[in-house]
Amino acid sequence: MAVARTRSVALLGLTGSVVEVEADLSAQLPGFVIIGLPDAALGEARERVRSAAVNAGCPLPQRKLTVNLSPAALPKHGSGFDLAIALACLAASGEVSIESIDRVVHLGELGLDGRLRPIDGILPAVLAAVRAGHDTVMVPEANAAEAGLVPGVEVIGVSSLLEAAIRHGGEYEQRVVDPVPIAPRTDLGEPATGGDLADVAGNDEAVEALVAAAAGGHHLYLLGPPGAGKTMLASRLPGILPDLEADAALEVASIKSLSGRHLGSGLSHRPPFESPHHTASAAAIVGGGSRLIRPGAAVRASHGVLFLDEAPEFPSTVLDVLRQPLESGTIDIHRASAVASFPAKFQLVIAANPCPCGHHGVKESNCTCTPVMRRRYLARISGPLLDRIDLQIWVPRITAAGLRVAAETPGLSSAEARVKVTEARAVAGERLRGTPWRTNAEMPGPWLRGAGGLHPGGQATRELDRSLERGSVTMRGYDRVLKTAWTLADLAGAVSPRAEHVGRALFLRQGIPV
Repeated sequence: MAVARTRSVALLGLTGSVVEVEADLSAQLPGFVIIGLPDAALGEARERVRSAAVNAGCPLPQRKLTVNLSPAALPKHGSGFDLAIALACLAASGEVSIESIDRVVHLGELGLDGRLRPIDGILPAVLAAVRAGHDTVMVPEANAAEAGLVPGVEVIGVSSLLEAAIRHGGEYEQRVVDPVPIAPRTDLGEPATGGDLADVAGNDEAVEALVAAAAGGHHLYLLGPPGAGKTMLASRLPGILPDLEADAALEVASIKSLSGRHLGSGLSHRPPFESPHHTASAAAIVGGGSRLIRPGAAVRASHGVLFLDEAPEFPSTVLDVLRQPLESGTIDIHRASAVASFPAKFQLVIAANPCPCGHHGVKESNCTCTPVMRRRYLARISGPLLDRIDLQIWVPRITAAGLRVAAETPGLSSAEARVKVTEARAVAGERLRGTPWRTNAEMPGPWLRGAGGLHPGGQATRELDRSLERGSVTMRGYDRVLKTAWTLADLAGAVSPRAEHVGRALFLRQGIPV
């Protein structure tokens, strides 16, 4: 009997590699061997496949079966190879068509009763198959809607191994393997927008900074006493961001799929929002795992917002792991056997109290924190991390007089702010046409000052130049102020930043009282 071949997909991070699954049937003593660098979960497929085949009504022959996963040097993990292994073995014994299984990429985990269970990461796996030139995939019925989000691929959803075998020409009697089907996981639905921006009473300066952050893709640092509205402001940011483009939405959906989140039948175009607790570890923020590398909160926030509330309560080592992703937009997780790469193009918003008790800077407060205590508390957010944050502002508590004014003058709504943000991003996108960047925050400083020709020069940057000479801003800070100035100019409808835009951008970077 000829060697039977089909295909599956091995995932490493969001990168998928098509794996050829070969099955050979020999006239030796009965046995089942899987070779090709499988992990423990994949090695256990021997028992799952044999039991599933018997209970589904399409048993494997009692002979020596050798399954090879090629390329053999590529690490393979998980139970998503079960369906491909089972069909390759049935084809090797002549029970299903060898030609039929060779044209299809198979993904799915088998239960002992022969049913197919949904697996995580089906979307990036199907994407990898399509990019490798394959146009047909067979997946568990519970994963079919998610797999169908990938354009240009025929998705065959099956509920059991028996159904899969019949579709590939197996002459079996169709029967219900189990009356209880395996349903998809609970749909998480659309991300919450966190309320309307108009709910924010007063704090016009903070609202201005929030709109600027959304328009230019800038990072934001909010410092202020408890109850000032820092968390409320941060939760409104996703609601004023524009919808994601198709490629970004598909990448966000792939990350959710790999994280074990069910996507339903539709592709969400709203930016994600992640707010990990301050007890989170570095691995929980960037991702990791010894056997299976999972994306962390920073990866899940890609193309959206990562909000760190009570930032000084995070360990300094956890905060500092964000420094490299803020510059590169990617996260590389190194393990002895492989390196997994994830996208990490997120907007960072951090919020902090001014001191351990939180009352410093509040009139008639009873703050008892010494200057040394305050410096030590805020120093948990390192200088290099702060230097990468474009907008740094003080958020005061609203007074009774300010509350009366806010009641008489309605604030900017999320819908209005999103229109302004979308228009400003369209202006920036037109200016950056033909470059790899789409927002002002993404522009590299050397390009902005050099080949891009976007340095305002002259009187417009005189105050900023003096700040650089005095050492109050770094070279990185200098470039980031220029990027913010361009965002403010786009919001104001100006052709290029003027002195007031650069001065305002400098203030928004240095708006925290010492």
